[in-house]
Amino acid sequence: MIDDKPLMKSMMGERIWKIMKVDQEKFKRETREYFARGYPGFTVKRVKYPFVYLQDDRN
Repeated sequence: MIDDKPLMKSMMGERIWKIMKVDQEKFKRETREYFARGYPGFTVKRVKYPFVYLQDDRN
């Protein structure tokens, strides 16, 4: 279940989306790492092509 915090909608490159078709675990890992670098303090909550929904956990 997603908390009551509003989610931010973002996108990522096709390189990572292509991984989703062949290796789900690697896709999840790459997605988390991608957003950890670009949006520290945010958590990936949902992924639905072409969007990634992030929760702001900074505080």
